[in-house]
Amino acid sequence: MSKQRIGVLVMSYGTPESLDQVEAYYTHIRRGRPPTAEQLKDLTDRYEAIVGGFFPLRENTNKQVKSLEERLNADHPDYSFVCYQGLKHAKPYVEDGVEQMVKDGIQQAVGIVLAPHYSHMSVGSYIKRARDKADELGLSIQFVESYHLHPQLIHALSVRVHDALQRFDGIDKSSDIRVVFTAHSLPESILGTGDPYTEQLLETARAVAAQTGITNWQFGWQSAGRTGVPWLGPDILDILRTVVTEEQIRNVLVCPVGFVSDHLEVLYDLDIEAQQVARELEMHVERTASLNTDPLYMETLSDAVYSKVNG
Repeated sequence: MSKQRIGVLVMSYGTPESLDQVEAYYTHIRRGRPPTAEQLKDLTDRYEAIVGGFFPLRENTNKQVKSLEERLNADHPDYSFVCYQGLKHAKPYVEDGVEQMVKDGIQQAVGIVLAPHYSHMSVGSYIKRARDKADELGLSIQFVESYHLHPQLIHALSVRVHDALQRFDGIDKSSDIRVVFTAHSLPESILGTGDPYTEQLLETARAVAAQTGITNWQFGWQSAGRTGVPWLGPDILDILRTVVTEEQIRNVLVCPVGFVSDHLEVLYDLDIEAQQVARELEMHVERTASLNTDPLYMETLSDAVYSKVNG
């Protein structure tokens, strides 16, 4: 008897694959409005600053999708899992992934986003696009909304914090190093809507702090959009300035719990921009390694997907 095939729509933000695609990508983010020359140059410069314009996110995402498919089939051999990509702002778009599943004869599917924490502005928007297309094409699909407290995710993050703390030679790790957990900022307006994003992030941070025995920590935000509305803060750059001037803390470990792979918000916003501020302030700032295809993260995703298949 043939195994039941389960389609898995793996969704993420997306990225251009080369510098000549940046303008189209940015235009899509801006809902069809082309960026100004200044805005385009700023984003292009950021990509060029990352290893000379190498675009790691797409390759990282490809590897994560492939690794998840392998993990699902190894963990659950009674089924045949096939993973598809669906990107928010680049091809293949979320709708393309759903359409491809239907073309391939998939009748049952699960959608999951490469982001552990739910917000209606982020994960919720992916799910809506996928559900609308699935309903249109008659595909049965369920969704994982969050997995921010999965034990293996917390374990993976805790290992990274522990390992990164060892880079501070001769420093009292309990009192003289401030650990700052970060995630992508969103407009402050989500606070009045009952959105679970901020609380889920704090729950993850608390769990990692408890597992690693850290007490000297706080939460911060990064990569806020440049719009006319207030975004969640404080920003990581402001935190660095504050802790050194007001608390005389010169050792900071950044753990970007809201990001699961190396991309612009990690490789530029933290590794370049935050490090530049750290040098100006004569601080020692480190960050934890990204999850990427860590087996513990793949196990997290596999468990989350299978929980929907198995009811």
